[in-house]
Amino acid sequence: MVASPDSDSTAALDKGDPRQNKLQPGDRPFHDWYRFVLSYPPHLVRAYVERFQLGAGAVILDPFCGTGTTLVEAKKQGLGAIGIEAAPMAHFASQTKTHWAVDLTELAAMAARVLAQAQGLGYRVKTRVAQAPWLSFPEAEAAVVMKNAISPQPLHQCLVLRDALDREPVTPARQVLRLALAAVTVYEASNLKFGPEVGIRRKKREQVAVLDLWQAKVAQMVADLAQGQDHPTLPAHCHRGDARMARSLLAPHSIDAVITSPPYPNEKDYTRTTRLESVLLGFIRSKQDLRTYKQGLIRSNSRNVYVADDDDRLLDHDSQVVSLAASIEAKRLALQKTSGFERQYHRVTALYFGGMKRHLLDLQPALRPGAKLAYVVGDQASFFQILIRTGALLAEIAEEVGYRVIDIDLFRTRGATATGAQLREEVVLLEWPGRD
Repeated sequence: MVASPDSDSTAALDKGDPRQNKLQPGDRPFHDWYRFVLSYPPHLVRAYVERFQLGAGAVILDPFCGTGTTLVEAKKQGLGAIGIEAAPMAHFASQTKTHWAVDLTELAAMAARVLAQAQGLGYRVKTRVAQAPWLSFPEAEAAVVMKNAISPQPLHQCLVLRDALDREPVTPARQVLRLALAAVTVYEASNLKFGPEVGIRRKKREQVAVLDLWQAKVAQMVADLAQGQDHPTLPAHCHRGDARMARSLLAPHSIDAVITSPPYPNEKDYTRTTRLESVLLGFIRSKQDLRTYKQGLIRSNSRNVYVADDDDRLLDHDSQVVSLAASIEAKRLALQKTSGFERQYHRVTALYFGGMKRHLLDLQPALRPGAKLAYVVGDQASFFQILIRTGALLAEIAEEVGYRVIDIDLFRTRGATATGAQLREEVVLLEWPGRD
Protein backbone atom coordinates (compact mmCIF):
# COMPACT_ATOMS: atom_id res chain seq x y z
CA MET A 1 0.00 0.00 0.00
CA VAL A 2 1.45 3.33 -1.03
CA ALA A 3 2.11 5.83 1.74
CA SER A 4 0.04 8.94 2.30
CA PRO A 5 0.10 11.51 -0.54
CA ASP A 6 1.26 14.07 2.02
CA SER A 7 4.67 12.40 2.09
CA ASP A 8 4.98 12.32 -1.69
CA SER A 9 8.32 13.78 -2.75
CA THR A 10 7.27 13.82 -6.42
CA ALA A 11 4.36 16.24 -5.99
CA ALA A 12 5.85 18.69 -8.49
CA LEU A 13 5.96 16.16 -11.30
CA ASP A 14 3.76 16.54 -14.36
CA LYS A 15 0.25 15.18 -13.73
CA GLY A 16 0.75 12.60 -16.49
CA ASP A 17 3.75 11.09 -14.74
CA PRO A 18 2.77 7.73 -13.21
CA ARG A 19 4.88 8.55 -10.13
CA GLN A 20 2.47 11.34 -9.17
CA ASN A 21 0.40 9.85 -6.32
CA LYS A 22 -2.49 12.31 -6.09
CA LEU A 23 -5.95 11.62 -7.52
CA GLN A 24 -6.30 13.66 -10.71
CA PRO A 25 -9.59 15.55 -11.35
CA GLY A 26 -10.46 13.39 -14.34
CA ASP A 27 -10.18 10.26 -12.20
CA ARG A 28 -12.68 11.42 -9.59
CA PRO A 29 -15.79 9.47 -10.76
CA PHE A 30 -16.16 6.22 -8.75
CA HIS A 31 -12.59 6.33 -7.44
CA ASP A 32 -13.36 8.99 -4.83
CA TRP A 33 -16.60 7.46 -3.57
CA TYR A 34 -14.50 6.09 -0.73
CA ARG A 35 -10.75 5.93 -1.14
CA PHE A 36 -8.32 4.33 1.28
CA VAL A 37 -5.71 6.91 2.22
CA LEU A 38 -2.92 4.48 1.31
CA SER A 39 -4.18 3.83 -2.23
CA TYR A 40 -2.00 4.22 -5.30
CA PRO A 41 -3.32 6.46 -8.11
CA PRO A 42 -5.53 5.24 -10.98
CA HIS A 43 -3.11 6.52 -13.60
CA LEU A 44 -0.52 4.06 -12.28
CA VAL A 45 -2.93 1.27 -13.23
CA ARG A 46 -3.39 2.78 -16.69
CA ALA A 47 0.37 2.98 -17.19
CA TYR A 48 0.79 -0.77 -16.63
CA VAL A 49 -2.33 -1.71 -18.59
CA GLU A 50 -0.63 0.05 -21.52
CA ARG A 51 2.80 -1.41 -20.80
CA PHE A 52 1.39 -4.95 -20.55
CA GLN A 53 -0.56 -4.36 -23.80
CA LEU A 54 -3.79 -5.65 -22.31
CA GLY A 55 -6.53 -5.77 -24.91
CA ALA A 56 -10.27 -6.37 -24.95
CA GLY A 57 -11.28 -9.42 -22.94
CA ALA A 58 -8.21 -9.39 -20.70
CA VAL A 59 -8.76 -9.99 -16.99
CA ILE A 60 -6.78 -8.11 -14.31
CA LEU A 61 -6.41 -9.40 -10.77
CA ASP A 62 -5.71 -7.31 -7.68
CA PRO A 63 -5.11 -9.79 -4.83
CA PHE A 64 -4.69 -6.98 -2.26
CA CYS A 65 -7.36 -4.78 -3.76
CA GLY A 66 -8.10 -2.43 -0.86
CA THR A 67 -10.82 0.00 -1.91
CA GLY A 68 -10.72 -1.06 -5.54
CA THR A 69 -8.46 1.31 -7.47
CA THR A 70 -7.32 -1.39 -9.89
CA LEU A 71 -10.82 -2.85 -10.25
CA VAL A 72 -12.51 0.48 -10.93
CA GLU A 73 -9.84 1.53 -13.43
CA ALA A 74 -10.06 -1.84 -15.21
CA LYS A 75 -13.81 -1.31 -15.63
CA LYS A 76 -13.20 2.16 -17.01
CA GLN A 77 -10.74 0.66 -19.51
CA GLY A 78 -13.23 -2.03 -20.59
CA LEU A 79 -11.28 -4.88 -19.00
CA GLY A 80 -12.39 -7.69 -16.72
CA ALA A 81 -11.39 -7.30 -13.07
CA ILE A 82 -11.18 -9.58 -10.06
CA GLY A 83 -10.08 -8.62 -6.57
CA ILE A 84 -9.26 -10.34 -3.30
CA GLU A 85 -9.52 -8.39 -0.06
CA ALA A 86 -9.45 -9.55 3.56
CA ALA A 87 -10.59 -6.30 5.20
CA PRO A 88 -14.41 -6.31 5.40
CA MET A 89 -14.86 -2.54 4.94
CA ALA A 90 -12.46 -2.35 2.01
CA HIS A 91 -14.09 -5.41 0.43
CA PHE A 92 -17.50 -3.76 0.74
CA ALA A 93 -16.18 -0.57 -0.85
CA SER A 94 -14.61 -2.44 -3.78
CA GLN A 95 -17.78 -4.39 -4.45
CA THR A 96 -19.96 -1.29 -4.32
CA LYS A 97 -17.65 0.91 -6.42
CA THR A 98 -17.58 -1.66 -9.23
CA HIS A 99 -21.32 -2.45 -9.35
CA TRP A 100 -22.66 0.16 -11.75
CA ALA A 101 -25.96 -1.52 -12.72
CA VAL A 102 -27.93 0.27 -10.00
CA ASP A 103 -31.58 1.24 -10.52
CA LEU A 104 -31.30 5.02 -10.25
CA THR A 105 -35.04 5.47 -9.72
CA GLU A 106 -34.92 3.06 -6.79
CA LEU A 107 -31.79 4.77 -5.48
CA ALA A 108 -33.43 8.22 -5.50
CA ALA A 109 -36.58 6.91 -3.83
CA MET A 110 -34.65 5.04 -1.16
CA ALA A 111 -32.47 8.06 -0.41
CA ALA A 112 -35.58 10.20 0.06
CA ARG A 113 -37.15 7.62 2.39
CA VAL A 114 -33.98 7.27 4.44
CA LEU A 115 -33.66 11.02 4.82
CA ALA A 116 -37.29 11.35 5.92
CA GLN A 117 -36.92 8.49 8.37
CA ALA A 118 -33.72 9.96 9.80
CA GLN A 119 -35.41 13.31 10.30
CA GLY A 120 -38.46 11.72 11.88
CA LEU A 121 -37.00 9.07 14.17
CA GLY A 122 -37.48 11.32 17.17
CA TYR A 123 -33.78 11.89 17.84
CA ARG A 124 -32.37 15.39 18.14
CA VAL A 125 -30.04 16.27 15.28
CA LYS A 126 -29.04 19.80 16.31
CA THR A 127 -29.63 19.98 20.05
CA ARG A 128 -29.24 17.63 22.97
CA VAL A 129 -32.33 16.84 25.04
CA ALA A 130 -31.75 15.35 28.48
CA GLN A 131 -34.81 13.07 28.23
CA ALA A 132 -33.48 11.46 25.03
CA PRO A 133 -29.68 11.18 25.06
CA TRP A 134 -27.62 10.96 21.91
CA LEU A 135 -27.01 7.58 20.36
CA SER A 136 -23.55 6.06 20.74
CA PHE A 137 -21.70 2.80 20.13
CA PRO A 138 -22.26 -0.11 22.53
CA GLU A 139 -19.31 -0.74 24.85
CA ALA A 140 -17.88 -3.70 22.87
CA GLU A 141 -17.92 -1.69 19.64
CA ALA A 142 -16.56 1.48 21.23
CA ALA A 143 -13.58 -0.54 22.50
CA VAL A 144 -12.50 -1.18 18.88
CA VAL A 145 -12.65 2.46 17.77
CA MET A 146 -9.87 4.94 18.52
CA LYS A 147 -10.73 7.22 21.45
CA ASN A 148 -12.17 10.59 20.30
CA ALA A 149 -12.38 9.32 16.70
CA ILE A 150 -15.73 11.07 16.40
CA SER A 151 -17.53 13.56 18.64
CA PRO A 152 -20.93 12.77 20.20
CA GLN A 153 -23.14 14.98 17.99
CA PRO A 154 -21.84 13.80 14.59
CA LEU A 155 -21.74 10.20 15.83
CA HIS A 156 -25.40 10.50 16.83
CA GLN A 157 -26.34 11.73 13.36
CA CYS A 158 -24.33 8.96 11.68
CA LEU A 159 -26.08 6.35 13.79
CA VAL A 160 -29.49 7.85 13.02
CA LEU A 161 -28.71 7.55 9.31
CA ARG A 162 -27.34 4.04 9.77
CA ASP A 163 -30.52 2.95 11.58
CA ALA A 164 -32.70 4.41 8.84
CA LEU A 165 -30.67 2.62 6.18
CA ASP A 166 -30.95 -0.66 8.06
CA ARG A 167 -34.74 -0.50 7.62
CA GLU A 168 -34.36 -0.69 3.84
CA PRO A 169 -34.12 -3.92 1.81
CA VAL A 170 -30.62 -5.13 0.93
CA THR A 171 -30.21 -4.04 -2.71
CA PRO A 172 -27.40 -2.45 -4.75
CA ALA A 173 -29.06 0.91 -4.11
CA ARG A 174 -28.77 0.49 -0.35
CA GLN A 175 -25.11 -0.48 -0.71
CA VAL A 176 -24.41 2.81 -2.47
CA LEU A 177 -26.15 4.75 0.30
CA ARG A 178 -24.24 2.88 3.01
CA LEU A 179 -20.92 3.58 1.30
CA ALA A 180 -21.86 7.27 1.12
CA LEU A 181 -22.43 7.19 4.87
CA ALA A 182 -19.05 5.56 5.47
CA ALA A 183 -17.27 8.21 3.39
CA VAL A 184 -19.02 11.12 5.11
CA THR A 185 -18.42 9.63 8.55
CA VAL A 186 -14.67 9.33 8.08
CA TYR A 187 -13.77 12.28 5.90
CA GLU A 188 -16.37 14.88 6.92
CA ALA A 189 -17.69 14.01 10.39
CA SER A 190 -14.84 12.32 12.27
CA ASN A 191 -11.86 13.72 14.15
CA LEU A 192 -9.45 11.43 12.34
CA LYS A 193 -6.44 12.68 10.43
CA PHE A 194 -4.34 10.59 8.08
CA GLY A 195 -0.61 10.70 7.49
CA PRO A 196 2.05 8.08 8.05
CA GLU A 197 -0.26 6.95 10.89
CA VAL A 198 -3.90 7.51 11.81
CA GLY A 199 -4.33 10.11 14.53
CA ILE A 200 -6.79 12.53 16.09
CA ARG A 201 -6.97 16.08 14.77
CA ARG A 202 -6.22 18.86 17.24
CA LYS A 203 -9.41 20.79 16.51
CA LYS A 204 -12.35 18.44 17.04
CA ARG A 205 -15.43 18.51 14.83
CA GLU A 206 -18.12 19.02 17.46
CA GLN A 207 -21.01 20.09 15.19
CA VAL A 208 -21.42 18.53 11.73
CA ALA A 209 -24.40 18.65 9.34
CA VAL A 210 -24.15 14.94 8.55
CA LEU A 211 -27.50 14.67 6.79
CA ASP A 212 -26.66 17.51 4.40
CA LEU A 213 -23.21 16.11 3.66
CA TRP A 214 -24.67 12.67 3.05
CA GLN A 215 -27.19 14.06 0.55
CA ALA A 216 -24.39 15.82 -1.34
CA LYS A 217 -22.29 12.64 -1.43
CA VAL A 218 -25.24 10.61 -2.71
CA ALA A 219 -25.88 13.18 -5.44
CA GLN A 220 -22.28 12.86 -6.60
CA MET A 221 -22.53 9.07 -6.68
CA VAL A 222 -25.81 9.18 -8.61
CA ALA A 223 -24.20 11.42 -11.22
CA ASP A 224 -21.28 8.98 -11.59
CA LEU A 225 -23.64 6.01 -11.93
CA ALA A 226 -25.69 7.81 -14.58
CA GLN A 227 -22.51 8.32 -16.60
CA GLY A 228 -21.16 4.83 -15.89
CA GLN A 229 -24.28 3.02 -17.05
CA ASP A 230 -23.60 4.23 -20.59
CA HIS A 231 -20.05 2.86 -20.43
CA PRO A 232 -19.69 -0.73 -21.68
CA THR A 233 -17.71 -2.79 -19.19
CA LEU A 234 -16.88 -6.37 -18.39
CA PRO A 235 -17.96 -7.71 -14.98
CA ALA A 236 -15.86 -7.01 -11.91
CA HIS A 237 -15.93 -8.95 -8.67
CA CYS A 238 -14.10 -8.73 -5.37
CA HIS A 239 -13.73 -11.89 -3.28
CA ARG A 240 -13.57 -11.59 0.49
CA GLY A 241 -10.55 -13.70 1.33
CA ASP A 242 -6.86 -14.17 2.06
CA ALA A 243 -4.43 -13.46 -0.80
CA ARG A 244 -2.27 -16.31 0.45
CA MET A 245 -5.09 -18.68 -0.52
CA ALA A 246 -5.82 -17.38 -4.01
CA ARG A 247 -6.06 -20.86 -5.54
CA SER A 248 -9.42 -21.51 -3.86
CA LEU A 249 -10.94 -18.27 -5.17
CA LEU A 250 -9.76 -18.13 -8.80
CA ALA A 251 -10.47 -20.29 -11.83
CA PRO A 252 -7.45 -22.00 -13.42
CA HIS A 253 -5.71 -20.03 -16.20
CA SER A 254 -8.13 -17.10 -15.83
CA ILE A 255 -5.79 -14.15 -15.14
CA ASP A 256 -3.87 -12.15 -17.75
CA ALA A 257 -2.28 -9.60 -15.43
CA VAL A 258 -1.85 -8.61 -11.80
CA ILE A 259 -1.63 -4.99 -10.65
CA THR A 260 -1.54 -4.66 -6.88
CA SER A 261 0.10 -3.26 -3.77
CA PRO A 262 0.40 -5.49 -0.70
CA PRO A 263 1.06 -4.07 2.77
CA TYR A 264 4.66 -3.21 3.52
CA PRO A 265 6.69 -4.76 6.38
CA ASN A 266 6.62 -2.01 9.00
CA GLU A 267 4.94 -1.04 12.27
CA LYS A 268 1.79 0.43 10.72
CA ASP A 269 -1.35 -1.40 11.81
CA TYR A 270 -3.40 -0.99 8.62
CA THR A 271 -6.60 -2.08 10.39
CA ARG A 272 -6.64 1.20 12.36
CA THR A 273 -7.43 3.17 9.20
CA THR A 274 -10.94 1.77 8.68
CA ARG A 275 -12.12 0.84 12.18
CA LEU A 276 -14.61 3.67 12.68
CA GLU A 277 -16.64 2.94 9.56
CA SER A 278 -16.19 -0.82 10.00
CA VAL A 279 -17.91 -0.59 13.38
CA LEU A 280 -20.55 1.86 12.15
CA LEU A 281 -21.64 -0.45 9.32
CA GLY A 282 -21.49 -3.57 11.46
CA PHE A 283 -18.49 -5.32 9.90
CA ILE A 284 -16.68 -5.38 13.25
CA ARG A 285 -18.60 -5.59 16.53
CA SER A 286 -15.93 -6.62 19.02
CA LYS A 287 -12.21 -7.11 19.57
CA GLN A 288 -12.70 -10.79 18.72
CA ASP A 289 -14.12 -9.81 15.32
CA LEU A 290 -11.05 -7.62 14.80
CA ARG A 291 -8.73 -10.48 15.72
CA THR A 292 -10.49 -12.85 13.31
CA TYR A 293 -10.16 -10.31 10.50
CA LYS A 294 -6.45 -9.72 11.26
CA GLN A 295 -5.71 -13.42 10.99
CA GLY A 296 -6.60 -13.29 7.29
CA LEU A 297 -3.94 -10.65 6.55
CA ILE A 298 -0.34 -10.86 5.46
CA ARG A 299 1.71 -10.43 8.62
CA SER A 300 3.25 -7.00 8.23
CA ASN A 301 3.48 -5.57 11.75
CA SER A 302 4.07 -6.82 15.29
CA ARG A 303 0.40 -6.30 16.27
CA ASN A 304 -0.60 -8.90 13.72
CA VAL A 305 1.54 -11.88 14.76
CA TYR A 306 0.14 -15.04 16.34
CA VAL A 307 1.74 -18.08 17.94
CA ALA A 308 0.49 -20.47 15.28
CA ASP A 309 1.84 -18.43 12.32
CA ASP A 310 4.19 -20.47 10.15
CA ASP A 311 4.60 -18.71 6.79
CA ASP A 312 8.29 -18.22 7.65
CA ARG A 313 8.82 -21.98 7.19
CA LEU A 314 8.53 -21.46 3.43
CA LEU A 315 11.74 -19.41 3.34
CA ASP A 316 14.96 -21.06 2.23
CA HIS A 317 17.46 -21.23 5.10
CA ASP A 318 20.12 -19.39 3.09
CA SER A 319 17.82 -16.64 1.78
CA GLN A 320 18.52 -12.96 2.26
CA VAL A 321 15.31 -12.64 4.27
CA VAL A 322 16.50 -15.13 6.89
CA SER A 323 19.79 -13.23 7.19
CA LEU A 324 17.92 -9.94 7.44
CA ALA A 325 15.64 -11.25 10.19
CA ALA A 326 18.71 -12.47 12.12
CA SER A 327 20.29 -9.01 11.79
CA ILE A 328 17.16 -7.35 13.19
CA GLU A 329 17.13 -9.69 16.20
CA ALA A 330 20.85 -9.18 16.76
CA LYS A 331 20.38 -5.41 16.85
CA ARG A 332 17.48 -5.77 19.30
CA LEU A 333 19.73 -7.71 21.63
CA ALA A 334 22.56 -5.21 21.22
CA LEU A 335 20.21 -2.33 22.03
CA GLN A 336 18.70 -4.31 24.93
CA LYS A 337 15.16 -3.74 23.67
CA THR A 338 12.74 -6.00 25.52
CA SER A 339 9.16 -4.92 24.76
CA GLY A 340 6.80 -7.56 23.43
CA PHE A 341 6.43 -5.75 20.10
CA GLU A 342 10.17 -5.32 19.60
CA ARG A 343 10.72 -9.01 20.26
CA GLN A 344 8.51 -9.71 17.24
CA TYR A 345 10.33 -7.52 14.71
CA HIS A 346 12.53 -10.28 13.30
CA ARG A 347 9.59 -12.67 13.18
CA VAL A 348 7.35 -10.15 11.39
CA THR A 349 10.01 -9.76 8.71
CA ALA A 350 10.25 -13.50 8.09
CA LEU A 351 6.47 -14.01 8.25
CA TYR A 352 5.86 -11.17 5.80
CA PHE A 353 8.13 -12.50 3.08
CA GLY A 354 7.10 -16.08 3.80
CA GLY A 355 3.50 -14.99 3.36
CA MET A 356 4.31 -13.28 0.08
CA LYS A 357 6.02 -16.47 -1.08
CA ARG A 358 2.92 -18.46 -0.16
CA HIS A 359 0.83 -15.97 -2.12
CA LEU A 360 3.01 -16.16 -5.23
CA LEU A 361 2.91 -19.97 -5.13
CA ASP A 362 -0.82 -20.20 -4.59
CA LEU A 363 -1.49 -17.71 -7.38
CA GLN A 364 0.25 -19.70 -10.11
CA PRO A 365 -2.59 -22.05 -11.17
CA ALA A 366 -4.80 -19.02 -11.93
CA LEU A 367 -2.27 -17.31 -14.20
CA ARG A 368 -2.23 -17.74 -17.94
CA PRO A 369 1.20 -18.43 -19.47
CA GLY A 370 2.83 -15.09 -20.20
CA ALA A 371 0.79 -13.25 -17.55
CA LYS A 372 2.41 -10.01 -16.38
CA LEU A 373 2.46 -8.89 -12.76
CA ALA A 374 3.12 -5.51 -11.12
CA TYR A 375 3.63 -5.28 -7.32
CA VAL A 376 3.92 -1.80 -5.82
CA VAL A 377 6.06 -2.11 -2.68
CA GLY A 378 8.23 0.15 -0.57
CA ASP A 379 11.55 -0.10 1.23
CA GLN A 380 11.16 0.13 5.00
CA ALA A 381 13.29 0.94 8.04
CA SER A 382 10.79 0.59 10.89
CA PHE A 383 12.64 -2.18 12.72
CA PHE A 384 15.59 -0.54 14.55
CA GLN A 385 16.28 1.48 11.36
CA ILE A 386 17.60 -1.60 9.52
CA LEU A 387 16.83 -1.16 5.83
CA ILE A 388 14.42 -3.67 4.31
CA ARG A 389 14.73 -3.61 0.52
CA THR A 390 11.21 -4.90 -0.03
CA GLY A 391 11.26 -4.80 -3.83
CA ALA A 392 14.59 -6.57 -4.22
CA LEU A 393 13.67 -9.25 -1.69
CA LEU A 394 10.27 -9.84 -3.30
CA ALA A 395 11.94 -10.18 -6.70
CA GLU A 396 14.36 -12.77 -5.27
CA ILE A 397 11.49 -14.80 -3.84
CA ALA A 398 9.53 -14.59 -7.09
CA GLU A 399 12.48 -15.99 -9.03
CA GLU A 400 12.81 -18.83 -6.52
CA VAL A 401 9.26 -19.99 -7.26
CA GLY A 402 9.41 -19.75 -11.04
CA TYR A 403 8.58 -16.19 -12.07
CA ARG A 404 10.78 -14.16 -14.39
CA VAL A 405 11.74 -10.70 -13.12
CA ILE A 406 11.21 -8.19 -15.93
CA ASP A 407 12.30 -5.05 -14.09
CA ILE A 408 12.01 -3.04 -10.90
CA ASP A 409 10.66 0.44 -11.68
CA LEU A 410 11.08 3.37 -9.31
CA PHE A 411 7.58 4.67 -8.47
CA ARG A 412 8.71 7.47 -6.18
CA THR A 413 10.77 8.23 -3.07
CA ARG A 414 9.43 9.29 0.31
CA GLY A 415 10.88 10.39 3.62
CA ALA A 416 11.18 7.88 6.46
CA THR A 417 9.14 9.00 9.48
CA ALA A 418 11.91 8.44 12.04
CA THR A 419 15.04 9.54 10.19
CA GLY A 420 13.90 11.55 7.17
CA ALA A 421 15.99 9.32 4.91
CA GLN A 422 14.63 8.84 1.40
CA LEU A 423 13.15 5.37 0.87
CA ARG A 424 12.30 3.91 -2.51
CA GLU A 425 8.82 2.80 -3.53
CA GLU A 426 9.09 0.50 -6.50
CA VAL A 427 7.02 -1.57 -8.88
CA VAL A 428 8.34 -5.11 -9.15
CA LEU A 429 7.49 -6.40 -12.63
CA LEU A 430 7.19 -10.15 -13.12
CA GLU A 431 6.16 -12.58 -15.84
CA TRP A 432 4.68 -16.03 -15.31
CA PRO A 433 6.10 -18.31 -18.01
CA GLY A 434 3.82 -21.19 -17.07
CA ARG A 435 4.70 -24.76 -16.16
CA ASP A 436 5.60 -27.43 -18.66
